[in-house]
Amino acid sequence: MADNLRRLVNNESCRALQEKLENWYKDYYMNSCDQNLNCCCEIIELNSRIQGQLFGILSLTAQEGGHYAGVETIKTRFLPWLGTCFSNSSLAKPNDNTISLLQESLEKDRQLRELSASREREIQQLDSELNSTRVQLNMVQQDLVETEMDLEDTKTKSATALLASEDEIIHLRKQLKSLQAQEESRQRSLDLLTDYERQLRTLKDEIAVLSAEKSILQSRRCRSRSPSPVSRCSRSSSPVQKELAIVPLSTRLSTISRKANLLARFSDAYAQARLEAQSLLKRYIDKMETVQRIIYIATVESFHVAKMAFRHFKIRVRKTLTPTCIGSETLEDIVMDYIVCHLDLYDVQSSINDVIRAMNVNPKISFPPEVDFIIISSFIKEICCIAFAMQTLEPPLDIAFGADGEIFNDNKYRRSCDSDFTAPLVFYHVWPALMENELVIMKGEAVTKRGAFWSSMRCINRSRSRSLSPVHHHCNSSRSGEARSRSPSPTKRSTSRSRWLASSGPLRI
Repeated sequence: MADNLRRLVNNESCRALQEKLENWYKDYYMNSCDQNLNCCCEIIELNSRIQGQLFGILSLTAQEGGHYAGVETIKTRFLPWLGTCFSNSSLAKPNDNTISLLQESLEKDRQLRELSASREREIQQLDSELNSTRVQLNMVQQDLVETEMDLEDTKTKSATALLASEDEIIHLRKQLKSLQAQEESRQRSLDLLTDYERQLRTLKDEIAVLSAEKSILQSRRCRSRSPSPVSRCSRSSSPVQKELAIVPLSTRLSTISRKANLLARFSDAYAQARLEAQSLLKRYIDKMETVQRIIYIATVESFHVAKMAFRHFKIRVRKTLTPTCIGSETLEDIVMDYIVCHLDLYDVQSSINDVIRAMNVNPKISFPPEVDFIIISSFIKEICCIAFAMQTLEPPLDIAFGADGEIFNDNKYRRSCDSDFTAPLVFYHVWPALMENELVIMKGEAVTKRGAFWSSMRCINRSRSRSLSPVHHHCNSSRSGEARSRSPSPTKRSTSRSRWLASSGPLRI
């Protein structure tokens, strides 16, 4: 087909046809009718030759496209043109059908061209989008590659940092172990130093106690050599002034050491003296509750009586030392120092008698008529001495108030072994708690049971009825009279105690 088209172009038939048409147009009005017809026939013959060559090229082109290529073009353009050329009987005036067919073919041709143009534009747009998508894909691939490289670098750096961190952790653990070892050695050294300091303080306290005892013995020896008791009681040569002059300030015990000693004595009284008193009372009373109530009431009454005795003793010492107070120290300091150095002047036997007298009228406890509370006088004496010495501390120590049926307080008491550990109320107390400025420094012991409140109320009602009944009052009076007849009179005891202090003590204040 290309060769036929090339030959058609090289023949220059189309140029000759154009030249003939131009020459015919120029000479049309100059020629005759025959000449114009001859010119038209020549042009038709030349046009028919060109059309024949074009038909040949058309057939070859259709053959090259295959069986179905060019069918639409032939149907829409070539067949209508053939119909207009060969089926019309009149060439000058075509009919309306032919015109309509031509218009339809032109409209379809225009629509086809528009469709082809729109498809070409869509194809171009898709191609451009495809190209942009490919560009974006390439960029994403490049970013992915860069991200993978960054991830590998981060992974490598993390592994390196992890190794470095593990090495640092191992190093820090070694340092921690070494520091712990050093701390343990320092703690051992500190413990040894603390033990040495404790031993040193103990030795100093013992030296101070021995010095105080020495000064007291010296003062007693000096008073024993004096000519008469009257001269000892004179104000100008008062034994109190002599003792204050003999006992220096360096021999006064520190409050901390005395407090520790008293706490230890109070703990020993709970652990030993209380159990000894229980064993004595159990010979006469089978009920353990009554025994424990007696010991608790004896402890409470001992503290009460010792505090009252301390107040009276302090008042007497203050009255005695007021006229002779000389120096930079205050009168209260001098009075407390004198009491601390002369705790042996405390009339503990009188306090024991007062405690036993208070226990005999206590409605919560009872005792067999054949014995008396004097059997636990050693326990009462120890508690009175401890309570009296505790009043010389700053601040003084005291026991907590306890009542049957009160709410159990874990901060003040611990439950006894025979208690109901789910009961919220106290049935009775075994040992009081030790207090310092409303703070518990040593716990007591209590028994808790279900129904403790109603039991305490029944005990109170029984005690009220017993106090109101004349029969019970008579029985109690006879019982107390029998007990007093079995034991020496408290008045006689106090008199004998005062005589003994007058004969052997430094001064009866």
